[in-house]
Amino acid sequence: MTFGNGTGGIKPPAFRAGGSVGRTLLMIGGILGLILVASVSVSSCSVTVESGYMGIKTTKFGPNPGVQKEELGPGFHWEGIGEKIRTYQTLQRTYSYTREPNADGRENEEIMFSDVLGLPMTADVALTFKVREDRAADLYATWRQEFDAFIDGPLRTSVRAAIARETEKLPVACNAQQSSVPVVAPVAAPGAPIVPVGTQDAEDCPGQLIGPGRQIVLQKAMQALQREWAPQGLDIIRMEWVGSIRYPESVVAAIQSRTTAEQNTRAALERVNLERANAEARIAQARGQAEANRLLAESIRSNPEVVRLREVERTLGVCPLDAETCVVGSGIDVSALIASRNAASGADR
Repeated sequence: MTFGNGTGGIKPPAFRAGGSVGRTLLMIGGILGLILVASVSVSSCSVTVESGYMGIKTTKFGPNPGVQKEELGPGFHWEGIGEKIRTYQTLQRTYSYTREPNADGRENEEIMFSDVLGLPMTADVALTFKVREDRAADLYATWRQEFDAFIDGPLRTSVRAAIARETEKLPVACNAQQSSVPVVAPVAAPGAPIVPVGTQDAEDCPGQLIGPGRQIVLQKAMQALQREWAPQGLDIIRMEWVGSIRYPESVVAAIQSRTTAEQNTRAALERVNLERANAEARIAQARGQAEANRLLAESIRSNPEVVRLREVERTLGVCPLDAETCVVGSGIDVSALIASRNAASGADR
């Protein structure tokens, strides 16, 4: 019968030390796992609202489910069960609705509208706006769209409608509308200059999209947007055209043709006015000469000595001595006048 060394099943100290280290590592791993799970839970169940934004909470449970009217300011906010926090930008922002891709969007967002005759046009528009911090929840509760979707959807539709309402009151251009009507000058009174006929912007055509009406339309549309969105918590600050309006090619060709015709007509009428002015100047000159002759004739009739004076003047130098024909008045001693003249000439020498 053999007996052991008396240690039985007791493990040596080395084995006991190894088990303690394992339990310590297991405990540390468990703690790290709990921290990781807690971090994931916190990150997935909380929202950080940055400066320049407001948080909007919606709930599915509780006494008042739906959009909560109180906005959440910048900071860390916990999302409970059945709760959702989304952010709305309250900083002033400028968004450009353009045909070409830009930083605001990659798709075609140009604004379409038409004039009083229904001619279609498009343009790029830049809108500057700001959501009021105390009305962000109300704005979301009305439209139930994320901020970017709200800009692309309801706000863009409103911008297009406001511009279209104003452009439908004006023509693209007055002369484009009247392109089928010939340009005729009015019958002028005798002696009055002929005035060229052009577009009548002052009365019959108070505005046009090619010209001052372009900015007038935009200002009126912006005022309409301000009246529409201010009660909902959105401040419209500025609206501008980005570039020029894209008119139909047929309209551009008609405007160019009409403008060329008007310029040619104005040049022709100016030439007529010049000829008339020259003719009137010649008539006035002839009338002046006739009046001078009449006055001279009256003066001669009333004073015969004038005739004798003119005869003497002509004899003394106007008529050369070797002239074959020279008319002088009767009763004048031409020889004596010649002798007197020669004598005077000899004395001068």
